[in-house]
Amino acid sequence: MFKSSAEKFGIVPDVVSCNILLKALCKSNEVDVAVRVLDEMGLMGLVPNVVSYTTVLGGYVFTGDMESAMKVFGEILDRGWVPDATTYTVLMSGFCRMGKFVEAIRVMDLMEENRVQANEVTYGVMIEAYCKGRKSGEAVNLLEDMVAKGFVPNSVLCCRVVDLLCEEGSVERAWAMCRGMVRKGIEVGGAVVSTIVHWLCKEGKVVEARGVLDELEKGEVASLLTYNTLIVGMCERGKLCEAARLWDDMVEKGRAPNAYTYNVLIKGFCKVGNVKEGIRVLEEMVESGCLPNKSTYSILVDGISVSGGKKEEIEKVVLLAMTSGVDGDLWELLLKLVINLDGNAAKLDRILTENAV
Repeated sequence: MFKSSAEKFGIVPDVVSCNILLKALCKSNEVDVAVRVLDEMGLMGLVPNVVSYTTVLGGYVFTGDMESAMKVFGEILDRGWVPDATTYTVLMSGFCRMGKFVEAIRVMDLMEENRVQANEVTYGVMIEAYCKGRKSGEAVNLLEDMVAKGFVPNSVLCCRVVDLLCEEGSVERAWAMCRGMVRKGIEVGGAVVSTIVHWLCKEGKVVEARGVLDELEKGEVASLLTYNTLIVGMCERGKLCEAARLWDDMVEKGRAPNAYTYNVLIKGFCKVGNVKEGIRVLEEMVESGCLPNKSTYSILVDGISVSGGKKEEIEKVVLLAMTSGVDGDLWELLLKLVINLDGNAAKLDRILTENAV
């Protein structure tokens, strides 16, 4: 149909039409057919352009035939054409997919020599590849070079580099890199903040993690996950006053705590023997309309059991449980608490009966 379009339909395809056909063939993994179309374009009086050859080059890259891709690239140069950033980027992505980073860098160097400006996609391809190859140093250098040349990396790309650095134990370096970007007016994104906070808390550096949150939380409010992560870190290290202050900041900025957040704070108070304050948090939880779950009561039951348990504490927890409904599992949990501390299961029946509506 392509060959006979002029004779049968009186339509002569132009270069744009041919390029669309080339792209469709390459996407269908029919690169050999695409090459024949490229050859026939000349017989039809059409002159293929850089886009035509780049499309076929991309087809070879997609199939992993980098030798043929390089031959097509050579043809582009032999014709005296200047490959654009897309051509170079496609070629680099092919080498990166095969783990041939040296060859990919050579293409990028050649790009610079020919005074073709790399774009965000070019940098993104190389940085992603370095991250997959676990080459954090090269990824950071290229990201910093990208920023220095005026490009703004997206949050996904930043997160990939930060993830790799943190996994390697270089949390401080990840933090320094992000801080430098923020100071240049680049928003790194909530996922990046959350990742750094998580790793700093994992290392026990909750003060530093709070500093990261304060400095990087510019332009957008941190996610609930980030706040929860930091509150967990503070509670685990007994810094309950700091956790409470962070809680207030979170609520003030419009992030409503969920059951997990409440449970973390309750657990923190129970851990230091302050069950009374844990119960107060439970009361606040119920009042706010956030339903406690089995974990909530398990934490309090354990806390009361360890502390010896006062009558009023037990009764208050049982009454609060009634407001959210007492199912079989919760009943068993409360029964265990009363028997262990009082030795009298009838006491639980009495509490429930006296407060039944």
